[in-house]
Amino acid sequence: MNSKETQGTYTSPFDAIQHASDEGSGEYWSARELYKLLGYSRWEKFQQSLEEAKVACEQSGQPISDHFHLEVKMIKAGKSAKRAIEDYHLTRFACYLAVMNGDATKPIVALGQSYFAYQTRRQEIADELDLSSLPEDQKRIVLRSMLTTFNIRLQDAAQQAGVVAPNDFATFYDYGYMGLYENLRENDIHARKGLASNKQKISDYMGSEELGANIFRATQTDAKLRRDQVSTKEQANTSHFQVGREVREAIKRLDGTMPEDLPTPTKSIQQIQRDEQKRIQQRQQPALFEEPQTLEG
Repeated sequence: MNSKETQGTYTSPFDAIQHASDEGSGEYWSARELYKLLGYSRWEKFQQSLEEAKVACEQSGQPISDHFHLEVKMIKAGKSAKRAIEDYHLTRFACYLAVMNGDATKPIVALGQSYFAYQTRRQEIADELDLSSLPEDQKRIVLRSMLTTFNIRLQDAAQQAGVVAPNDFATFYDYGYMGLYENLRENDIHARKGLASNKQKISDYMGSEELGANIFRATQTDAKLRRDQVSTKEQANTSHFQVGREVREAIKRLDGTMPEDLPTPTKSIQQIQRDEQKRIQQRQQPALFEEPQTLEG
């Protein structure tokens, strides 16, 4: 087990049962430990969630064997008898699918859904884009572009839910920000970042970590509106607030920095892009005077 609770530091219960493989190939969770933590009284009840998770894994195009590793171990069944029991070593993605197919009426299952959804999405972004190897400015450009795409999808879902007028959309987005930024509306965040012009968008002055949190808020609200078939703007606003708050709670449980406390970059996304374009043009422009040739001797 590679996560421990230290004095003064919060450790998620899901971190506490995380294991490191003996081969050093990565992390995993024991399904037997997970079902107890999630509040299931019997292993057989949790097995149904595992089977549904396997189906979801296959439908997502991922090999089941890559994420659900069957383990059979012997346990004592009496004075000298032993019996075999099944367990699974689950990847983070497998845990995400299992809790998403779990009994959401159990508070700890709802907590698990938030935890594994946030962690899985963050890992997906890192894996797909290999952001860890990029400089901060390039991370910001990539993530800002992603946020724009996901906001377009979210806007479409909100419109289907009854958010139509411009004022309705402004209110809808405020609710999401209020959930994520501890009751701060867009104008409040704008002022907190010290942005003078109304033309300066707050998302253009977010660092990569803050952009990542907002991407998760947008994608999960989009999914919730469609999944719950939300049909009124009041319900849409409430859903956006709830998702924003869940993302905030996930960050808090991971001992992360709250979005409103993250530093504001000095350059906007547009400034970074202009600077990069100038550098490209300067590299392409031929020199006015050739460098003098020197003789090697």
